[in-house]
Amino acid sequence: MNESLPPIRRIVTGDDASGRSRIVEDAPASAVRTVAERPGYRSVNVWRTEETPANTGAPDTSAKHQGILPPKNGNILRIIDFPPESADPAERQRRIQATFNGMFRDATHDKRDGKHPGMHRTATVDYAILLEGEIWAVMDEGETLMRAGDVLVQRGTNHAWANRSQKTARIAFVLIDGKS
Repeated sequence: MNESLPPIRRIVTGDDASGRSRIVEDAPASAVRTVAERPGYRSVNVWRTEETPANTGAPDTSAKHQGILPPKNGNILRIIDFPPESADPAERQRRIQATFNGMFRDATHDKRDGKHPGMHRTATVDYAILLEGEIWAVMDEGETLMRAGDVLVQRGTNHAWANRSQKTARIAFVLIDGKS
């Protein structure tokens, strides 16, 4: 079963002219990307910063973001819905390859025969927070099942995400530009 999860609601705060805090936006996040060859896969760029330390008054630039990597010296908050994987290895490979060929061309995609066709590496520190469902975090050596509420700290290592369940998994990622 491949159900669709609800849109991501983005609530943004700010200060008015008098310096008083308020909600300046409350709407579905609009920087949504999908992959036609991978039904149910949805990537939502929620917010990004372009420098560290971040300018707290800077406008959002997530709509113009391309690729997987955050801006140099910046970060990005992204929420991805991972549908259940195809049981057919060739179909799974085709769908994941379409994702890397389309929206994530800047990742170092590990195309060697191995554990999972989605293996990749980024020069980032990522906080991956599983919001809903379950998913396997696959490493070169070993893997672990994550359930809602679990947090994985990804430190520039080769990895993949494998949804072997029958329900969509939703993960929030904070990607922070890094160096090896």
